[in-house]
Amino acid sequence: MNNNNASTIRLSRSVLGDEEKNAVMRVLDKGFLGMGSEVQAFEQELATFIGTDRPVHCVNTGTSALHLAVEALGIGPGDEVLVPSITYVASFQAVAATGATAVACDVRSDSVYLDVEDAARRVTPRTRAIMPVHYASNVAGVEDVYHLARAKGLRVIEDAAHAFGCRRGNEMVGSTGDIVCFSFDGIKNITSGEGGAVVTGDADIAQYVATARLLGVENDTQKRFSGERSWVFDVLHQGHRHHMSDIMAAIGRAQLKKIGHFGATRRELATGYAAAFGQVEGLTLFDFDYSSSIPHIFPLRVRNGKRDGLMDHLRASGIQCGLHYGPNHLLSYFKTEYALPTAEKLGRELISLPLHPMVSLDDQQRVVTAVQDYLHRHD
Repeated sequence: MNNNNASTIRLSRSVLGDEEKNAVMRVLDKGFLGMGSEVQAFEQELATFIGTDRPVHCVNTGTSALHLAVEALGIGPGDEVLVPSITYVASFQAVAATGATAVACDVRSDSVYLDVEDAARRVTPRTRAIMPVHYASNVAGVEDVYHLARAKGLRVIEDAAHAFGCRRGNEMVGSTGDIVCFSFDGIKNITSGEGGAVVTGDADIAQYVATARLLGVENDTQKRFSGERSWVFDVLHQGHRHHMSDIMAAIGRAQLKKIGHFGATRRELATGYAAAFGQVEGLTLFDFDYSSSIPHIFPLRVRNGKRDGLMDHLRASGIQCGLHYGPNHLLSYFKTEYALPTAEKLGRELISLPLHPMVSLDDQQRVVTAVQDYLHRHD
């Protein structure tokens, strides 16, 4: 069986229906496709869902959200931002796009979260911010990051691409914190096709993001929300074409109404995997609390050098799998002169299993059986 077979179990996918199709048609029927009233409504609905009176500013990608957050802090050439090595390369590229340096830090073996002790050792007079990544929707460890940031006088940019809809204690991710960045790409907890958002209680940062996403044109957001645009204007700083379109926002609004179902399904699948693999020889699970999260991915560690063989076996069985993620400090563009032992070990052991609302319980059992069979045959 190959990956093009109709019975292939996909690693991840968008989950769309008539609601999203109707939302797109609503925008097409209006004849206004750019940033307008749909984006305004989506931002308001996101703020209500998160439970915050802080402004939510939507952009075209999660990477754009991170880029604008870094830039809004005035970070640029000569500055440094601490970033965990195990993350999607977008986190590193967002820092590099400002001319600053992303300083790779090691991660914790139990959660793949930023190792604050290693990060503390990498603080220099050039360090301006720290970017914790809520890997696999896990936010445990972020309080340690804020403690380090306060001690060193650093700003915090939370890469919450995996964590929309998750809780930190009794509060939704995004309702507190310095600067929080979400992603709404095609496979995230909700999607707007592509898309992202920046949430912050810092009024200056919020205003910068609102303006910079529209090429730096002053006061253009409210005009576009009213169906107009600025013809005579001023530009005070660097800007980008990073705004969200009404088509994207319309999809996102339809998706937001489904997050309860999406979240329940993802939690059920994640807890099912955890129960099935908890005592399997050769596998190590991470210490995640699924009761407070909407799991975006389900990663685990395959020990004893069997990861690549297991991945080949799953693919040959019509089961897609992934690697979230390889260490960024080993990539040519971001290569370091120093080693990060835990990140490097995880890079050889990580595997991600299918997790999305279209995975049935029968699909999941097929994945579990395939993993167990391979490990049993290769004891």
